[in-house]
Amino acid sequence: MAKNRNKKKHNNGVVNMGTGEPIISDIPQAMDTTESGAHIQASGGLIRKMKGRQMKRSKNVRKMKAVVKAIAQNEKSEEKILKGESKMLRTQSAKLLYK
Repeated sequence: MAKNRNKKKHNNGVVNMGTGEPIISDIPQAMDTTESGAHIQASGGLIRKMKGRQMKRSKNVRKMKAVVKAIAQNEKSEEKILKGESKMLRTQSAKLLYK
C-alpha cells in the first residue's frame, strides 16, 4: 500500500453538517439543451480555422492581412454601388421635376 507522505492531517476543524436544506446535487435539475457547437456569425463568417500543420507567424500575418484587405475592398465596392444608385435616383427625380 502506498504511503501518503505529502498529505497533512488537518482534521481538527469544525465542519457544519446542516441537514435542513437539501444539497443542490440532490435536487432534480432540468437538462441543458443549448448547443455549444457552431454559432452562426452575423458578419458573414469569413474567418475560418483550418486544420493541419501550424503556419509560420509571417505566413499567418500575411494571410490575415489579405482577409482584412478583401473585406475592406468588398465594403468599399458596396458603398460605391449604393452611391451610384442614389445618384441615379436623384437625377431621375430632378428630370421629373422639370418635365
